[in-house]
Amino acid sequence: MITALRDSPRQDAGIAEFASESIVIIDLQGAISYWNPVAERLFGWPGLAVGGAAIADLSAAPDDEARAWSQLLQEGVWEGQIRRLTRDGDVRVAEARRYLRHDEAGVPHDVVEYARLAQAANDEDISGSSAPDAAMAASWEIDLTPAAEILDRIDAQSRTSEGDDRGDLCRRLLEAARIVDVNERTARLVGGNRGRALMKGQSVASFWPVASRAILAELILQAFGDSEGRRFRRRLASDGILREPLVTIWRAGADRPGHLFITVNGAADDDRSYLFLRASEARYRKLVHYMPVALWQVDASHMGKIYADLRSRGITDFGQYLDDHPELVELAASSVPVTDVNRSAIELVGGKDAQDLIGPVGYLFTESPASLRRVMIGRFRGDRNYSELMKLRSLDGRVLDVRFSVTYPEPLVELDTTIFSLEDMTERLQMETQLRQVQADFSHAARIATLGELTSSIAHEVNQPLAAIMTNAETSLRWLARAEPDIAKLRQLTTRIAASARRADDIVQRIRSMSVKQTPEPVALSLNDVVRESLLFVHHEIERRAIRVTTTYSRDLPPVVGDRIQLQQVIVNLIINAVHAVEGQEETEREILVATGAEGDSATFSLQDNGPGIAPEHLGRIFDGFFTTKAQGMGIGLAICQSIVTAHGGVVSASNRTGGGAEFRVALPRARSLK
Repeated sequence: MITALRDSPRQDAGIAEFASESIVIIDLQGAISYWNPVAERLFGWPGLAVGGAAIADLSAAPDDEARAWSQLLQEGVWEGQIRRLTRDGDVRVAEARRYLRHDEAGVPHDVVEYARLAQAANDEDISGSSAPDAAMAASWEIDLTPAAEILDRIDAQSRTSEGDDRGDLCRRLLEAARIVDVNERTARLVGGNRGRALMKGQSVASFWPVASRAILAELILQAFGDSEGRRFRRRLASDGILREPLVTIWRAGADRPGHLFITVNGAADDDRSYLFLRASEARYRKLVHYMPVALWQVDASHMGKIYADLRSRGITDFGQYLDDHPELVELAASSVPVTDVNRSAIELVGGKDAQDLIGPVGYLFTESPASLRRVMIGRFRGDRNYSELMKLRSLDGRVLDVRFSVTYPEPLVELDTTIFSLEDMTERLQMETQLRQVQADFSHAARIATLGELTSSIAHEVNQPLAAIMTNAETSLRWLARAEPDIAKLRQLTTRIAASARRADDIVQRIRSMSVKQTPEPVALSLNDVVRESLLFVHHEIERRAIRVTTTYSRDLPPVVGDRIQLQQVIVNLIINAVHAVEGQEETEREILVATGAEGDSATFSLQDNGPGIAPEHLGRIFDGFFTTKAQGMGIGLAICQSIVTAHGGVVSASNRTGGGAEFRVALPRARSLK
């Protein structure tokens, strides 16, 4: 209602809203500060229109009103008949009682008037004046100042009878017109979960039913063009909100230029009781308010119209359009309003109350401006929702990692409402980083343990090129000791020494790469190359145990994306386990089969042995951490293999072969693209 009603008279309004009499509160200067629903019904004036008006200006008998007011101030009470002008210019006679109220210090404070219809003195029978919802008008005060240019164009068009875009101009008129205030019934009927405070300042078109917007625009034009302040009415068809509502519009007084008052009378078009509807709304608001997820309600309706216009102009690549017109992103950041938030949202960003978060939506994207661009692209494409991780700067300066999700409005829904939900992921991401570090440490420890197990193989690998270097060097010295050195022979021996040195360096670098702790580097890889390199680590162990290894490499293997060292670690670990499994067999029967292949969008590596296989009771636990069947085993090798493969988006599995032995299989997804 008016400003005065937000002060002390507002405290009286709770009970007065449901009183069976007209109750009006008047300050000592005679200005109306409260006007209850029955007063609206009895005298026809909505509270929005009479707030702040002089009570004497509504009297059909000014002299009688002056005498009554004087007596009231002298005696503190007055009772009698009043003759009051209705909104339509008629006279309504009522039996009234007025009381002068005092504050705690005994100083006169204001006047309370109680009134009932004087039935015998009125031609019209007004029944049911208690205060049911149906008897109370839904009242609006709107401001047409933002639509001044549109009004001028409509006026010019009507005088020249030119142009055929009147319907579009009327639509834009309602979009430009702003809500100054509404009463509680309007907020209940069309405000959804926003409430009166959040409806103020928003477009009339955002709340008025679509079916009757054209009629409303015509009524507005009639009232705005009338200099005498007459009322203009239209009975509307039932719209699912009110049954056959009667809309009345008239210009506000000279003290409110450009403003109109609108009242809508009619019974709620719903069989459920008012109390049931209010309780349902209260439950909904409470549910949303106390949800543990931070929620923002956003009105992006005007951006939806821009998108529709761009599509009608043939724009299909909206991302490229935004690259060429970055100002559109800036427009969205500065003009799309947040209309409501819940308690979790206030807590997340460190606000004091909802008003700290009500305003242009841009503050959510100060740390991640590209996120707003992606949200806009999703809306343009017609997506139902969108989600990503982004940075958020809170009102108190903290930078948070949040999971940002958007639920877009459904097409053709009247209220274009977008919902943002934000979940604080800061601690979770920190924990995931720490977990990855622990996994990397375990993986490194496992590689060191594997290298320790291969000590003899490593020594053998290094000794071979060193022995070749020594032999060729000694031979070179003997050739140099001759009276006539053979230069060609010396060149050949020196070349062999250099080749052996390079081989030794390759071995050292291979071992060093396995032993050094480093951050994983995902690159496009050939799984065939990774398997071949892994076999080099263990070929001495295989030869020393007289194991026959059969390799089959697929020619049509798709590339994968992964860290070369980690994937080598997986394959080496699986091969060593197979070596241990078959060494209990006779030397002539020890066999390991290694193969790569392609299945769908995956590259696969399989390893089969003819050892004793895996005990059935152990198959379900084979990849569990610290599970082992070896006396000296740590039980982390296969667990780390699984974590590495999973981190690469793949799957590792173990099974027993039908003819005996075990089979391990790794499937890695095909490489898509690297940016």
